[in-house]
Amino acid sequence: MAAISKIATGNGHGENSAYFDGWKAYEANPFHPVDRPDGVIQMGLAENQLCFDFIEKWLMEHPEASLCTAEGVNKFKEAALFQDYHGLPEFRQSKIRSEWIVMSGGATGAHEILAFCLADPGEAFLVPTPYYPEFDRDLKWRTGVELVPVVCESANDFKITIDALEAAYEKAQESKLQVKGLLITNPSNPLGTFMDKDTLKNIISFINKNNVHLIGDDIYTATVFTEPEFVSISEIIEQVECNRDLIHIVYSLSKDMGFPGFRIGIVYSYNNAVMNCARKMSSFGLVSSQTQHLIASMLSDDNFVDEFIDEMKQRLLKRHKYFTWRLEQIGIGSLKSNAGLFIWMDLCKLLKEKTFEAEMELWRVIIDDVKLSLSRRMDDFSMSPSILSPQSPLVRART
Repeated sequence: MAAISKIATGNGHGENSAYFDGWKAYEANPFHPVDRPDGVIQMGLAENQLCFDFIEKWLMEHPEASLCTAEGVNKFKEAALFQDYHGLPEFRQSKIRSEWIVMSGGATGAHEILAFCLADPGEAFLVPTPYYPEFDRDLKWRTGVELVPVVCESANDFKITIDALEAAYEKAQESKLQVKGLLITNPSNPLGTFMDKDTLKNIISFINKNNVHLIGDDIYTATVFTEPEFVSISEIIEQVECNRDLIHIVYSLSKDMGFPGFRIGIVYSYNNAVMNCARKMSSFGLVSSQTQHLIASMLSDDNFVDEFIDEMKQRLLKRHKYFTWRLEQIGIGSLKSNAGLFIWMDLCKLLKEKTFEAEMELWRVIIDDVKLSLSRRMDDFSMSPSILSPQSPLVRART
């Protein structure tokens, strides 16, 4: 048999890691109230199902948004022949400069594009902990870059500090790794919190001082359901001195609107050279013109967008209050949060002993016996066991 590539035979994707055990259990025996009452309930996936009725109502009222209706078919030929890597003009129209936008196949594709643009194989990005485990796949698998954890402590609710950033930077240098950037997720997956202005200003100061790039993952920005108001890195750079060539933002509609199947990702960068390369690379993961047409029609309706965001906040807040209240009733604490689709639970008192082995044993009981698929943080670093994060209790927990 002819040999195939190392990437094909290796395990860089991480599909065989413990992170996917809950998903595999769910796929093998998904819960159904009638057909499979003993099945596994999927709560380890950041899947927003709260507002589909709101979206479906808009679709029924705007059949012209679909190319497959009598009202929208006049746009079919134009969309079918469209091949521009920049994206449909109507999708790119906004209050921000369209030349700073490149579309991609979801946030996964956007992250990989930026990794290719900003770093060479063997170079590194700093990532604050705890972080979305699949960043190890999205940024590393095909690009060959490395991730260096910025260890954040539970004692201060995992806030990102200058000391933590500098320690990670120094550790990378000691390991002979050239740091090319810092990746932040704001609001956080899996904490369900977002960064205050002072933290963001400290981050800007750090990247300016060390001349490294900043990737801001903003895919949960519309999931903030209580005060204070969310502040994006794009707002902070208007207030402080900053080399904007270092600033890059990833966005998608998978979480805020619940469209993961549409694969709509966006790279937004202030760096012309990065944008030029990103447009070329986007040809490997374009968003279909039919999807762009539908979403452009929806997002151009300002009244709908405003009402959707308001309704989402109310529904998320209601679900969050209920879920955390129910946890309190059985003595389980959680990190105070106000955004995202997550609850960061503390299950330490359920451990037989405070070791990571005991945490893994408890996790297996939750999957195999309790029949819940939860996301266990997959990094050890300096955090204490046991913390688990159901990634979608706000949108899927039964009430």
